[in-house]
Amino acid sequence: MAELQSLDPSTPLFAQFTQDTGPIVLANTFVVPPERTEAFLVLFRRQAEFMQAQPGFISLQMHKGAAGSRLLMNIAVWESTGALAAAFGSPEFQRLAAEFPDDIVSYPHIFERIDA
Repeated sequence: MAELQSLDPSTPLFAQFTQDTGPIVLANTFVVPPERTEAFLVLFRRQAEFMQAQPGFISLQMHKGAAGSRLLMNIAVWESTGALAAAFGSPEFQRLAAEFPDDIVSYPHIFERIDA
């Protein structure tokens, strides 16, 4: 299973699930060894198909870091933290997440849109 890390240690992902808000954006940055990128994307696509079928899912985009970066970033929009938490906590999602190799690190964080 990929290692989950917090971008902001004062608000880990599971603490973010406790705030009922929406719509929200999940930005999940993955550090992937170059030799695992294609295999990672195959697993990610299977996971994305599951998430796209869940209540409250709005959209998803995957991005790759430029200039040979090892980073991949998933940007997913959900109706609410509750919808994301329900999908994330489902046994099927957890089974899919367990398939990711241990040498992949994931930095998920939930964001709310603000006017700039």
